[in-house]
Amino acid sequence: MIEELLKKNVPKKYQDTLFVRLFGFMKVPLIFWVSPSVVKMDDKECIIKIPLNRRTKNHLNSMYFGVLCTGADLAGGLVAMNEITASKKKVALSFKDFKADFLKRAEGDVHFIVTQIPEIKKFVADVIKSGERMNMPVEIKAVVPSINPEEVVANFVLTLSLKAK
Repeated sequence: MIEELLKKNVPKKYQDTLFVRLFGFMKVPLIFWVSPSVVKMDDKECIIKIPLNRRTKNHLNSMYFGVLCTGADLAGGLVAMNEITASKKKVALSFKDFKADFLKRAEGDVHFIVTQIPEIKKFVADVIKSGERMNMPVEIKAVVPSINPEEVVANFVLTLSLKAK
């Protein structure tokens, strides 16, 4: 009943933000601690925002690299998590490896952007169909829109590893 009310009366991005924060609270407290928000989630891109604040900044007043990695992890996995949830199948999600290039200090709220949405959705379907462990590299870029929405402050490549149970 509550789920139906949410779907009818609450915009999708707020539903997604609630999902992310509840997941963080219940499963990965660090995600909850950094207060992520879903800015956009559609068939073209997923954008997660993590605010720069006392909890997320380093001694140079820019975003701590561990928080940047947390944002990349969340952005890289959220589309797959949503697809797995919608399928109602049991699928183990993890990341096999992680590559990061930190290009510039992130001195404001950071947006983590994934544009491989159709590929990730197909990947989840393929894993469910095959039942085998499969891997897919997911690219995430981080920008600080309040300073320059076009300038990338960090690039990440995470290998998404899924296995149907």
